[in-house]
Amino acid sequence: MGDHSYRATIAWEGSTGGGYTAYTREHDGAVPPATESFALSADPHFRGDATRANPEQLLVLAASSCQMLSFLHVAATAKLDVLDYTDDAEGIMPEREQPMRITRITLRPRVLVAAGSDVSQFAELMHKAHESCFIANSLNTEVVLEPTCETATEENPS
Repeated sequence: MGDHSYRATIAWEGSTGGGYTAYTREHDGAVPPATESFALSADPHFRGDATRANPEQLLVLAASSCQMLSFLHVAATAKLDVLDYTDDAEGIMPEREQPMRITRITLRPRVLVAAGSDVSQFAELMHKAHESCFIANSLNTEVVLEPTCETATEENPS
């Protein structure tokens, strides 16, 4: 098996001739071979458009998505029947720290497993997923997990 390669493209048009406050931060991004592009901008604190995703959010989203996919893999391998997985992730970028960077990403996965599931392995599986998450392993940012697990009831399976 060879190296894995990931492409991303961006496109911006405008003029920086008017100085820092004059140019648009709006641009489009794509991740070929996916056909859909998405609208991007800077964080509103950096004169961006709050209605568009920004790079900082995409970094937090990548960490969250990778943790979920890693967890689903280890859960399926361990025969833990996951019915639902949500996350309310947050990245922190302190203004006073130089160079500015996201110093901490907190992932808060909420996992619903099938009724009758053995959840005794849940914490171990979540940790194993974190250890194998490609994105978390690629960052020098602290990635913290605050997971919760709920079991569906026979009356309310999901």
